[in-house]
Amino acid sequence: MKFDTPATTNPIDRLKVVGKPTDRIDGPLKTTGRAPYAYERHDAVQNAAYGYVLGSAIAKGRITSMNLADAEAAPGVLAIVTAENAGKLTKGNFNTANLLGGPAVEHYHQAIALVVAETFEQARAAASLIRVSYARDKGRYDLAEQLKVAPLKGDSSGEGSAAPPVDRTGNFEGAFTAAAVQLDATYSTPDHSHAMMEPHASTAAWDGDSLTLWTSNQMINWGKGDVARTLGIPKEKVRLISPFIGGGFGGKLFVRADAVLAALGARAAKRPVKVALQRPLIANNTTHRPATIQRIRIGAGKDGRINAIAHESGSGDLPGGGPETAVAQTRLLYAGENRLTSMRLAVLDLPEGNAMRAPGEAPGMMALEIAMDEMAEKLGMDPIAFRALNDTQVDPEKPERPFSQRKLVECMQIGADKFGWARRSRLPGKLRDGRWMIGMGMAAAFRNNLNMRSAARVRLDAKGRLTVETDMTDIGTGTYTIIAQTAAEMLGLPLDAVDVRLGDSSFPVSAGSGGQWGANSSTAGVYAACAALRDKVAAALGFNATDAVFEDGKVRAGNRSVALADAAKGGELVAEDVMEYGDLAKKQQQSTFGAHFVEVGVDAATAEVRIRRMLAVCAAGRILNPKSARSQVIGAMTMGAGAALMEELAVDKRFGFFVNHDLAGYEVPVHADIPHQDVIFLDETDPTSSPMKAKGVGELGICGVGAAVANAIYNACGVRVREYPITLDKLLPGMPQFV
Repeated sequence: MKFDTPATTNPIDRLKVVGKPTDRIDGPLKTTGRAPYAYERHDAVQNAAYGYVLGSAIAKGRITSMNLADAEAAPGVLAIVTAENAGKLTKGNFNTANLLGGPAVEHYHQAIALVVAETFEQARAAASLIRVSYARDKGRYDLAEQLKVAPLKGDSSGEGSAAPPVDRTGNFEGAFTAAAVQLDATYSTPDHSHAMMEPHASTAAWDGDSLTLWTSNQMINWGKGDVARTLGIPKEKVRLISPFIGGGFGGKLFVRADAVLAALGARAAKRPVKVALQRPLIANNTTHRPATIQRIRIGAGKDGRINAIAHESGSGDLPGGGPETAVAQTRLLYAGENRLTSMRLAVLDLPEGNAMRAPGEAPGMMALEIAMDEMAEKLGMDPIAFRALNDTQVDPEKPERPFSQRKLVECMQIGADKFGWARRSRLPGKLRDGRWMIGMGMAAAFRNNLNMRSAARVRLDAKGRLTVETDMTDIGTGTYTIIAQTAAEMLGLPLDAVDVRLGDSSFPVSAGSGGQWGANSSTAGVYAACAALRDKVAAALGFNATDAVFEDGKVRAGNRSVALADAAKGGELVAEDVMEYGDLAKKQQQSTFGAHFVEVGVDAATAEVRIRRMLAVCAAGRILNPKSARSQVIGAMTMGAGAALMEELAVDKRFGFFVNHDLAGYEVPVHADIPHQDVIFLDETDPTSSPMKAKGVGELGICGVGAAVANAIYNACGVRVREYPITLDKLLPGMPQFV
């Protein structure tokens, strides 16, 4: 099916199943421990051995020798895989560094060996017996230093966030110099870890020259291709299975060392092997969100209208990597005739930087939305009024290109009313609750919408049960449920008459889970397959497909009504289709919008910060399941709070690694850190996005949260921090005297 004209009325618009706050159908499996994760496929794999990964102890250099003798002689050891005996390996299309290092070492904790043994404990003990000698090279580990010589570099996150090396509209320098009110400030965000609950894990088994890999991966087709490419085997000889994933946040978009080493270990040991990356390797061996240093300049007239805006960002990555596209939202979010954005990419010998929830916009808005508050203060304006004044209904760089939907101002106004914004003190440090200084802050939320080609197959049996098959994944987002809702709506069935099968590369290729495109795109693919099945059902029952109504398990037209199941009496009916997209997104800018509101308390003596209230208002097209969508947004808000107050991968600039590489040292929010969170979804549909008229929301929920927290802290105590995370040491020197 080709989607190249705006959607009109269709079966989804009935909203008998879609749009309802439905419990997740995979919930009982999760809560009873019956959901099979990659490391736990005891049902599918018998007599599996265990692999333990040895990571490099240096960040850059070469392995000069590796003595395996003691490890090979250790109890239970079946095989040891290194670059010397693994055979020829090719770097995957989605990997910046090799997944198995040696003799060259590209980053700290790069995998250099896998020990396979009868038990996990035996594999771990044997790995400690491997003696490795290195020749260490001088590395580049300081982002600020390397940005001094870094070239301009444009790129795309692949998730709707993109910018060229330099982009200009009008004459920024002249307009900024002439502006009556100016802001010129620098902000920084640190490296972040995905810190998902389930580690990167895989179980591999060979059947002759065919590989089956049960793995924790968000993008099955990408992963299948990269496994085949890395191992040098035909793609049709690889099967990836990933029905349940314990969190990804972008860290499992791409195949990592666990998958490739499990496959190599299974081949070497001649039996199935399971590998889970130990927690320290999650930070240093897999990907992370890169740190940024961002300069923002805004010039406005005394009336508050922006006439000059510039956003310049620098980030770093391994050779061959790409920049964090932190300036992308600034190209679209606010009006202003004279504009400048640019990005620089420093070469660093730190672990690979790549996508983490809302790549580009998440760190970019942590800076931009503080800058907007700072500018509002210079102008003596309310922060919401300043943003609303500079709203635009067209792409600021291409005024002939309107937004398909843009309700940013409505989000801010509704949020202000709900949150009690009118009670906020305009002067910082004026509101007290005992020893707590109270403040409110807000920030706009923005994330581009992206449509991805997605396919599905549907089967109708003689009992009237419908089965949906697609390689789409559920990373805890509720995909099983919204796909079932879509199929039920299209065929007029109750939800419990639909079975959903996901995460298997033998199924049709879907959009996968990433970039906030998963829900809208995957359900659109199911819509296409169901539309094809409706035609087959109508033909089998002797109906005109255009006139047929599918409802309550029946098909009717005029005075005739037949049970849906009757269409499959002669045998199962199967239909498969793919949703592909035309150029609607080029004609109109598709984006999602929102507003975040936060109230904090800052201890007047210690500068301890406590979040007291949070609210998100989101405009993101049709909400397919308000219950799971709310869960996505409050989870994103929690991650945003963590980024604002505590999350930071500390870089050892001498030896080139992240020091706090476990969940004891890398702090993330816990229940005690997060208060009650409210979420409001605007009632809207976007006919240009897909037949579902939906968009994504799971990443919109994190965009702007960090800045809203920072702005609330400033409003509470009057201390402006531009370097995240906002910790006590950055607040205490500027705190007002405690009385």
